[in-house]
Formats: sequence, C-alpha cells, structure tokens
Amino acid sequence: MAKFSTFKIFEKFESLKNSRFLSNLFSFTQELAMDLGTANTVIISDGKIAVNEPSVVALDVHTDKMVSVGGQAKLMYEKTNSKIRVVRPLRDGVIADFNACEQMMRGLIRMANDGKHLFTPSLRMVIGVPSGSTEVELRAVRDSAEHAGGHDIFLLYEPMAAAIGIGLDVEAPEGNMIVDIGGGTTEIAVISLGGIVSNNSIKMAGDDFTTDIQEYMSRQHNVKVSERMAERIKINVGAALTDLGPNAPEDYLVHGPNRITALPMEVPVCYQEIAHCLEKSISKIEAAVLSALENTPPELYADIYNNGIYLTGGGALLRGLDKRLKDKVGINFIVADDPLLCVAKGTGIALKNTERFQFLMR
Repeated sequence: MAKFSTFKIFEKFESLKNSRFLSNLFSFTQELAMDLGTANTVIISDGKIAVNEPSVVALDVHTDKMVSVGGQAKLMYEKTNSKIRVVRPLRDGVIADFNACEQMMRGLIRMANDGKHLFTPSLRMVIGVPSGSTEVELRAVRDSAEHAGGHDIFLLYEPMAAAIGIGLDVEAPEGNMIVDIGGGTTEIAVISLGGIVSNNSIKMAGDDFTTDIQEYMSRQHNVKVSERMAERIKINVGAALTDLGPNAPEDYLVHGPNRITALPMEVPVCYQEIAHCLEKSISKIEAAVLSALENTPPELYADIYNNGIYLTGGGALLRGLDKRLKDKVGINFIVADDPLLCVAKGTGIALKNTERFQFLMR
C-alpha cells in the first residue's frame, strides 16, 4: 500500500513537472509587457492582464520606503497626513520622480508575480513609451526598469503599440493613423511598413482636461474641487460636443466648499458646461491631428481617408469626441474596442515577436 502511494505521488510530481506552473515557479526569466502610463499602468504576463492599476505610489516621508501602490495608494491621494506622501511619478508622459517610479514599478511587478516564482526572476520586458520622448527620457524609463529588475528591455512607441493592439498589420505597405489620447500626452502617428512616417506628440491630454474642469468649477461656480473630484466629473459628464442627443448623461452633483466662505455647496453640473470648458484643450488636439496630416505623403493620406483614423487611450472615451473630430477633419474617426488597453495589448504581442519586429528599441 505504501509503495502504491509513493508511486502515485511520484507520478503526480512528474505530471506537474511539465506544467506551466512548475516551469514558472523555477524559472529564472520572466517576460512582462508594460504600458507605463501617466494615469494607469498595465502589465501583461503569460498573455494575460496581470496588473491594471493607477500609476500612483505612497511613500513613507522619513524612510522613503513604499507604503502602498496602485489602487490602494490612489485611495490615499489628497487624504494623507504628514507621515505619508502620495506621488504620481509620471507627468506629461515622462518620469518626474525617478525614485518613486522605480518603487512603483517594483511594487506592480511584485503584484504581477504574486507567488508565481520561487526565486526573483530576471525580467525580459517590452515597455510602451511616448513617441515624442527624448533620448534622456527614454534612458530614464530604461534605467527605472533595470533598477526594478529588468535585464533584457525593449522600448516601443505607444502609437505603434496601440496599432498592434487594435489588430492592424503595421508591417503592411499601407497607411494607418492612430490618435492615442492618454493621461499626459496625445500621440498622433501615421504608420506604414513597420515604422512611423509622421508623428506629432503634444502634452495635452486627460490630465489637462481634469485641470480645466477644476479651474472652471472654481471660476464659474465658486466651488473648490479636488483633482479626484474633477476626474469623476470628467468620467460622468465629460463631453466634446454640446449636443449629444438621446445619449446625453444626467447632471452630476458636485459637493465641495465655497471658495470664499468655506461653507458646503452642492452644484449640479451638466455635460454642456464641461464641453464648453474643454473647448480650448480639444482644439489643440484638432490642430495637432491636422498638423500630422499635413506632413503625410499623398499615397498614405489616401489610405487613411479610406481606412479612417483610430482613437485609443482614455481620452477616446470622451463623449462625442469622434464625431467632433470627424466634422473638423473630414475623415471618419473610429474609437477602438477597449481603448484603455490597446497599448498594453500591443506591447504584449510585441513581447512574443521581439525577433520579428525590427522597430523595437533596445
């Protein structure tokens, strides 16, 4: 009986030895694809989304050690005491706080691992970066990844990653245009034959929309709102058009202190107001799209006219933005399926094709 049980255990171990779990457990190399965004960071491991968290980290003021990361840290944002500081390490698509970014990446990578490895593995990574990044900014991303455990690191421009994530054949002799509106930057690129033919990267995106709403509420309604409250207003009643027809959202109630008396206020906000307050910022994105089209060769322009222009990133979810851009530019704008995850999905596909994709940067 004892012999039979031992044999069964050995047989079970043999079958487990070939399983992915056991190979991951004893693996010395792990492959991760990362969309290191200003607002959110998404990590793909084993072809699945392992982490989708806000790009926020909470640090101890005295020791500078990480207290919390991601969603837990965002809950502390604008609510901290003198012992904790909550940091958004990326601003305008680039690293603003090197140490905080490194700690945030370590914490999120640890969340992605979550007991999958017995030893700390060496990381092989593909990271999405803004197409307008300078050499210094690219180096900062690479250094942060290396300090967080990265060994073999590839960088991929976000518009290219978004195009791959949508499912476009980026290596085909055909023009495709991507407008990726993230948290810190808007990336506009024309892609053909595995390269970016013309691009325009502007520091005008979701964070600027949030700031516009904060300023508008202060100026127009005399109420102070936090960054998080302004973000909630943007999500609930954010719009690019003053007439959304039957799809119009209901007014959103905002609570906050009066800017002068500090007495509590309750202000209903409608989407038309937000459309007016975002007017200047959206106009800058329109101008950037037109500028990128001006620098596009005629043959590729014809392809773009036939295929349409793809909208990705969190900003693509702004109500009526696709229609407004279409009316301005005269070309059909298509909001990608699941626009928030397009860049992450693209980096995940690129990770599996590092030998084939020549446009990856080492």
